[in-house]
Amino acid sequence: MKSLRIVHTESSLGWGGQEIRTLSEAQGLIRRGHDVKLLCPPQARICAESASWGVPVAALPIEKKRPRGLRALVAWLRANPSDVVCTHSSTDSWLAALAMPILGRPVPIVRMRHISAPVPRGPLSRWLYMRAAARVVTTGEALKRQLVEHNRFAESRIESVPTGIDAGRFRPGERKASRARFGLPEDKTLVGIVATLRSWKGHAVLLEAMTRLPSGIELVIVGDGPQREALEQKIAKLGLRGRVRMQGQQADVLPWLRALDIFALPSFANEGVPQALVQAMLTELPCVTTPVGGIPELAEHDRTALLVPPRDASALAAAIERLAGDAGLRRELGEAARKHCVEGYSYERMLDRMEAVYRKAAGG
Repeated sequence: MKSLRIVHTESSLGWGGQEIRTLSEAQGLIRRGHDVKLLCPPQARICAESASWGVPVAALPIEKKRPRGLRALVAWLRANPSDVVCTHSSTDSWLAALAMPILGRPVPIVRMRHISAPVPRGPLSRWLYMRAAARVVTTGEALKRQLVEHNRFAESRIESVPTGIDAGRFRPGERKASRARFGLPEDKTLVGIVATLRSWKGHAVLLEAMTRLPSGIELVIVGDGPQREALEQKIAKLGLRGRVRMQGQQADVLPWLRALDIFALPSFANEGVPQALVQAMLTELPCVTTPVGGIPELAEHDRTALLVPPRDASALAAAIERLAGDAGLRRELGEAARKHCVEGYSYERMLDRMEAVYRKAAGG
């Protein structure tokens, strides 16, 4: 089949699952022979990270909805013919949508929707999603249902393509060796969270839960972000400095996951299908999480994970303590979680489906 010229746009300056999904997909499609490029602001974290993923990048001032960014995008697209443009955040989606009429030869747009924050109702959103975009892709069925039911967008124009993870790489490993590598205690039950330090990921609730748990249970926080200082202050205020380790951003989270006994993700907003949760499940970690956004597509209570209400520190602590005291349940949930993710969230399946979306949008 003919290779495609695919352009990704990303106006966000942050770093998290959305940006990692974009680079991961781009890397995979480049390996399949497609010409894939990324357009983003020069100060964006994804701009700096793209080289390590082997994804060509062009730095453009598209972080805000301003004429300068629109002019730069139009000029770049005019000089670089493409088959399809995939947009990822609100600002770059609007800039791309406005650029196409100016170009006079509109390139089809695929609008990716990564998070479960509601899309505003109204004619502008309807135009952006249903007229300016050829296709809309969500990272989970819950996000698709939200667009159909809340916004009344046409279901036939929307596809759900969850983020795929390499199950051959993310698999169980030797816990003792991972703990020795990072200087983590062998005689403690280690609960961990891998997530950007944003308020809605629920780190603060997890810290509250830790105050209700016995001293033999400790917490490992992997990730960085805007809430770091606030969380450090909360750790000190709650008297948890000896039981909580903040490990910062890690280039490779796999060995950290393998060091854990339990994975927790107590998000209360904005989730699609979290990559870190898929990764944890693939390593057969028993997980405690919340029924927010697309998480229930992964986590079925008492079958592939334990689900607790959002922002409920007592329920979160009780679920963690239940897992800590039941090795059989930990093993049962971990094995079921891996099986579920291997079957439904493979990396190659994600690439197959996105490749098909791009071909359909491009008319191929």
